[in-house]
Amino acid sequence: MNAIQLESQFAAMGARLKVRDVPSRWRQGDRTWIAPQDYAVDIQRDGNGQFFELRLPTHLRDALDVSVMQNEPKQRHLLLLVRKTAGQEKLDRFLCGHDEREWFVAAVPGGASSVRQAMDRLQPADVQSRLASERVPFKQRYTRKNAAFRRQGEWFFVPAPRFVVNEKLVLRNEPLRRGRGKPHLVEELFRDGGETVYVCSEHPNGVTERQYRRLLQSNPKAAGWRWQVMRRNMRVFARGTVRHSDHATITLPFWHSVHLNTETQSGTMPRVAFLD
Repeated sequence: MNAIQLESQFAAMGARLKVRDVPSRWRQGDRTWIAPQDYAVDIQRDGNGQFFELRLPTHLRDALDVSVMQNEPKQRHLLLLVRKTAGQEKLDRFLCGHDEREWFVAAVPGGASSVRQAMDRLQPADVQSRLASERVPFKQRYTRKNAAFRRQGEWFFVPAPRFVVNEKLVLRNEPLRRGRGKPHLVEELFRDGGETVYVCSEHPNGVTERQYRRLLQSNPKAAGWRWQVMRRNMRVFARGTVRHSDHATITLPFWHSVHLNTETQSGTMPRVAFLD
């Protein structure tokens, strides 16, 4: 891995990259060395503002080949490729770029060899279907507002003007959150259907009831993890303002169906430390 070359690629789109080695640490309690299990891609901040950070466990540095597959400096996006050379070869892809006010990094599911392909991969199926049905021109497919959707960060809002709900079931000033990320606050929200899951700080995206029971059997201490019973994969609709500290507020004048980007479907998602 050529750290200087990587830094120049990020600099070309106006960003800073820092590569940091993470050594094993000594745990005094049981007198053992604890080694980081994998690399991570993150957004950090210092006195000069935000920067991308690639954290590499010292013992894995020679087993990783990190490169930029494509750079779009004018768009301020690039596609980062991490190749694991030890054992079975595996390719991890990350879209790194700038969105509105902040830099971001997103794990890309499936294969992508360009920035455009990565952006396509991050659009959920319902959004792509609406793009096709509305015949949205190619140049507008990745904007934050077009005939098919409004977008704020990782959330897509697809128009559903004929959708009718029981107003008594509408939630006010409700958060939309992915894992431990900062919530997007929605003025009016309606949820329907979905599956029951158990959520705690150790499992922010939730586990099913079957997984929950198995976890308690294998680790009785897990019963004290302050679980909450919630519902996952519900149909969600939003109306009114949607606010987030990193994004401009948007206003939805009527109901829109809500869709999260496909980043959580990527096997590389655990290597992304950044959540907005």
